[in-house]
Amino acid sequence: MAGTMPRTRGGAVDATARALDDRFGTAGFARKALRKAFPDQWTFLLGEIAMYSFVIILLTGVYLTLFFKPSMQEVVYNGSYTKLKGVEMSEAYASTLKISFDVRGGLLVRQMHHWATLIFMAAILVHMLRNFFSGAFRKPRELNWLIGVAMLVLVMLNGLFGYSLPDDLLSGTGIRILEGALAAIPLVGSYAVMFLFGGEYPGTDIIPRLYVIHVLLIPGILAALIPLHAIVLTWRQTHTQFPGKGSTNTTVRGYPFFPVFIAKTTAFFLWLLGVTTLLAAFVQINPVWLFGPYDPGAISSGSQPDWYMGWLEGALRIMPAWEINAWGHTVALSVLIPALVVPGLLFTGLAAYPFLERWVTGDDRVHHLLDRPRDVPARTGIGFAGIVFYGTLWLAGGNDVLADRFHISLFWTTWFFRFLIILGPVIAYSVAYRICVGLQRRDLGLATHGLETGIIRQSPDGGFSEVERPLPDEAIAAITDPRPAPAVDLDVPPPIDGIESPRARSASGRLRAALNRRFRADLAAVPERPPLDAGGDRPALEEKSSTSG
Repeated sequence: MAGTMPRTRGGAVDATARALDDRFGTAGFARKALRKAFPDQWTFLLGEIAMYSFVIILLTGVYLTLFFKPSMQEVVYNGSYTKLKGVEMSEAYASTLKISFDVRGGLLVRQMHHWATLIFMAAILVHMLRNFFSGAFRKPRELNWLIGVAMLVLVMLNGLFGYSLPDDLLSGTGIRILEGALAAIPLVGSYAVMFLFGGEYPGTDIIPRLYVIHVLLIPGILAALIPLHAIVLTWRQTHTQFPGKGSTNTTVRGYPFFPVFIAKTTAFFLWLLGVTTLLAAFVQINPVWLFGPYDPGAISSGSQPDWYMGWLEGALRIMPAWEINAWGHTVALSVLIPALVVPGLLFTGLAAYPFLERWVTGDDRVHHLLDRPRDVPARTGIGFAGIVFYGTLWLAGGNDVLADRFHISLFWTTWFFRFLIILGPVIAYSVAYRICVGLQRRDLGLATHGLETGIIRQSPDGGFSEVERPLPDEAIAAITDPRPAPAVDLDVPPPIDGIESPRARSASGRLRAALNRRFRADLAAVPERPPLDAGGDRPALEEKSSTSG
């Protein structure tokens, strides 16, 4: 019997594999999947952090739903937290206190859920920044970029709804701001408030409705988008990689999915789970018992939302108190612009950027090889301008805290951020652009001259020069390897016999040509290297170029 067991098990496994292949065609996909190469570059782990954080959010969220009561029914608290005994509060807030103090492991799981959400949001943002600066959004990955923008919006909304569920004083203040933003929408604002809240604010339906959206609607959409974004499209397409070490636009250098990548990514998930657990165990977050139940007539000093919503708070704080009165109606621009117009422009701009850049550059080729940020200064400058814009709004969300800590006027901080939101992105673009150009010149020096050794030689005629050591090809492959150009020349040709080119006959054509010239102005070019000498080495130039940096 013992001798036949392995064959029996093997036969069962083979039969199961054949059955699955007959019905789903899994054999071909499995063979291709196991051989797929994954480049060994740390920035590719950012997407995995987001994916694994989402798994932790789902697991901890399921546990919390067993004890949370999404009801605004008033009850008298009689739990373990003595400071709130006898206080009237909603069942939602009372059940949150019960999870925190009376459910075994409840506080740990609740804080894991909150920390995993913050890590999830941070990973998505940094992952999108990496894709932006490296040009990973270009053809054929425009759909992946759009899915990423949609997930960013959904996660922000779900985070807002999630920390609103406990119905404490801080989250209730956030819901009040949400109600004000909806009410500011012209014509349909009051209807939107009635639809969401089920009546006048605060009503009795907002917590149950947010609960359904938070645990069912948005997680369901994310559960469909994340596999599509991270697995289906990524596995269907060639993996992106940075230039250097023999990487090209048609080949991928990396380790196979099995067993190397699967071992590394499993260990990475365990590390992320451990870090999240340690944060939840030792770093307190959202102590709702300190805030007390929500009271529309009360507000706590220094109230701040989670960091990913802080930029909206900042936009509301620095917006001037503008409003329009017409035909018996008032349009509150001080709420409408920061709460709806600014986010609309930001996320619409993010979604449309791949198509705008393609229009400007005229580049319609397939790109599997990424750009180094320094090689495309215009795109890098735009990215840093966006970061400064976001960061300014985020800091403005804490202008009262800054004024208190540094003992300065609250009005001074408000006006400072009003100027910074306009000047900051312009300065950031210029500085980032010049840094990129400087790094390109440094790379050019390394490729054409080599590395400075600090050794000075005197020539027979009395001149002095520094000895420079040429670097091997592998060390500077990211500089010297050929790669597809990120833009083509769309400049307007000069008139021929007094007849202008069709590009010059329209305002859009002239605008496109001007933007194209600006984008191509300082693109990095692959430098020419000196030929190999008889000994197989590249001779370094005797004197240092003025642009070698």
